[in-house]
Amino acid sequence: MSLSPKPFYPEENKILHAVDCVIFGYNEGELKLLIFKREVDPLAGQWSLIGSIVQKNENLDDAAHRILKELTGLKHVFLEQLSTFGEVSRDSGARVVSTVYWSLIQSSRNQDFSIENHEAKWVPFDQVPDLVLDHNQMVETAITKLRDFARYRPIGFELLPEKFTLPQLLKVYEAIYQRSIDDRNFRKKILATGLLIKLDSKDKTTSKKGAFFYKFDSEKYQHLLKSGYWFEV
Repeated sequence: MSLSPKPFYPEENKILHAVDCVIFGYNEGELKLLIFKREVDPLAGQWSLIGSIVQKNENLDDAAHRILKELTGLKHVFLEQLSTFGEVSRDSGARVVSTVYWSLIQSSRNQDFSIENHEAKWVPFDQVPDLVLDHNQMVETAITKLRDFARYRPIGFELLPEKFTLPQLLKVYEAIYQRSIDDRNFRKKILATGLLIKLDSKDKTTSKKGAFFYKFDSEKYQHLLKSGYWFEV
């Protein structure tokens, strides 16, 4: 008489895996964080990042994109894995490990969210309330990563429309670092990268003279990356 094989993964060691998303948006010269009212216990009704348990038939990246699409209606945006939080006591509801993703939203898309049936709002960095679980720590980790990346990756362009002016780009980097940046030095460095395409049109909303629009040359950047190019502002 043969005995049934012992399960290789004991059921009592079951751990849930969640994905949480830190969503940054840029609007009117200010970087903000999108937060939601938590809809499930424990801590239902408190402010939270958006997140969900990973389904059995999806990998982590698919889960992150699904969550972003289901809760905001957004797709085809910057989204990268950030870190994993796995303290044993981080969630009183169950043993849950969370992998955090962070996303950057262009200012022109801030009003295009489909968040019906969800209570959500944008909050400035210095006004983030107490969030559930370890979500404040997730946000701080994402802010640190954003500022690190902005030094050597053209991450600032993810927060602007396809065409932009140099003053608008400068404001993005000032919002990221929460400090003033010398305008002349910034222009010199950003133009020296050779990654901006100057357009014929101008933005005349702030002055009669106007400022030329530019586009980021993403194809050239990807080509330069293969040869070891190092972007630095």
